Amino acid sequence: MKLTDDILAARAGLLMINPAPYNAEAPPSALATDITPTELHYVRSNFPLPDHDGRLEIGGAVGNPLTLTLDDLRSFPSHERAVTLECAGNGRLHMRPLPTGEPWGDYAVSTASWKGAWLSEVLAEARPAADGVDVRFEGADHGAYHLAPILADTPRDDLRYTRALPLTSVLDPSGEILIAYEMNGEPLTPDHGAPFRLIVPHWYAVASVKWLRRIDVLRERFQGEFQTGHYMYEWPDRPPEPVDIMRVRARITDPAPGSVIGTGLCTVRGKAWSGSGPITRVEVSLTGEGEWFDAEVEPPTGPYGWQNFSFEWDAAGVGRHSLRARATDAQGNVQPEVPPWNRLGYGNNAVEVIYVDVA
Repeated sequence: MKLTDDILAARAGLLMINPAPYNAEAPPSALATDITPTELHYVRSNFPLPDHDGRLEIGGAVGNPLTLTLDDLRSFPSHERAVTLECAGNGRLHMRPLPTGEPWGDYAVSTASWKGAWLSEVLAEARPAADGVDVRFEGADHGAYHLAPILADTPRDDLRYTRALPLTSVLDPSGEILIAYEMNGEPLTPDHGAPFRLIVPHWYAVASVKWLRRIDVLRERFQGEFQTGHYMYEWPDRPPEPVDIMRVRARITDPAPGSVIGTGLCTVRGKAWSGSGPITRVEVSLTGEGEWFDAEVEPPTGPYGWQNFSFEWDAAGVGRHSLRARATDAQGNVQPEVPPWNRLGYGNNAVEVIYVDVA
């Protein structure tokens, strides 16, 4: 796809990580609001922007193969959900030793309002076979890619981005997986998967396939580079595991890291999220000695978006102060102090440390 002035203008407010394929973080200011403006939502791509013929084909082990257009998708009942998406490599730069992969810092996470049709209702029209196992989702994006050692040790000239989910999860209406065609009340932009894409709540964004062009029901487990090669936790001391649900995480958004503030009362604010359920507790530490104080956590505004927290800090002492925030979710998951190191640098949800100078 040609890079038009509109596409380039939409990228102007982001922090570019890689120009080709284009990857960029949201600016720190984008975490101040509950919904991230489209032009400030982070972008993750494995290949260049693709062309798309506007059709979605559904086949494989189905009784009624379908070819759908955007208008066809709009004919299904529409649903809108605010969903936090986080790149599985978010925070990779903070792991030691430094893993391989895109050098993501702290801001490959955003929350947008997505509108579309339930995947379960669309797929039901195709009548999946009773012995179906996985559902494979293929994007229009493709290109050269170096396969992970688990599959091959040489580049492949033309690989297409493809992922899969269990058929039972796809057909479960409570999962609320969307085939989305709108973002924040407007049609999807090219960087965010136009004309339609998957939005899979709770999962790292690797599952939310952009530029969706084909869906196939399979009678066996899907094996592919982006399923069993990359996007795997390759641990140094135990077997690999697939990247799936977002880990619990909190981030201080105000005061900004490295800022200078005056003495007196300071409201520490931030965002917290998890793929395992709502955030039930956020604690803030003002030293490196491990003393933690409970912050106020706002109730969730929906089932899939981040939550706000705040803590009133009496910044009485002049000098440098370290600040930390630690979240706990409804399943009892708590952020660790040390990043869970793995070869490809996924899932870093360790407690983050920032500092501010009180003057």
